Amino acid sequence: MQSALNHQEFFIDNESDMVTFGERLGRAFSQEKNSQCIFLNGDLGAGKTTLSRGILRAFGHAGAVKSPTYTLVEEYIFAGRRVYHFDLYRLGDPEELEYMGIRDYFSDGSICLIEWPERGEGVLPKPDVLIDVKVEGEGRRIYLTANNFNF
Repeated sequence: MQSALNHQEFFIDNESDMVTFGERLGRAFSQEKNSQCIFLNGDLGAGKTTLSRGILRAFGHAGAVKSPTYTLVEEYIFAGRRVYHFDLYRLGDPEELEYMGIRDYFSDGSICLIEWPERGEGVLPKPDVLIDVKVEGEGRRIYLTANNFNF
């Protein structure tokens, strides 16, 4: 692990490349044994869930990945590792996260992928990795900012 911020930028041409890029990120995340908090920012339809699908594939998930808009969180269990995929778009108040025991998700080497993290501001921990997805023409521009994480 590194103690400095790490900024990188990528351009993704299409959905298939977004999944492949997510797989690359997932492989990097899988190497780290500590719990990780990953924020996924971007407008509706930008590709946050598609990116999450790629990350989950790196861990061995072969099924569909839907955005947990109504359930707030989907849990994926892999050999000794848990990945939680949050979508906070419909969260009414950040305090609702306290009622669902949000702090318990950030332990035991888990990985928390959080879409719409700004809706949980003040309750969520600082992210280890911040991923901003911006629509650019037919593609997507990805901005990665990692704190204490190497890609």
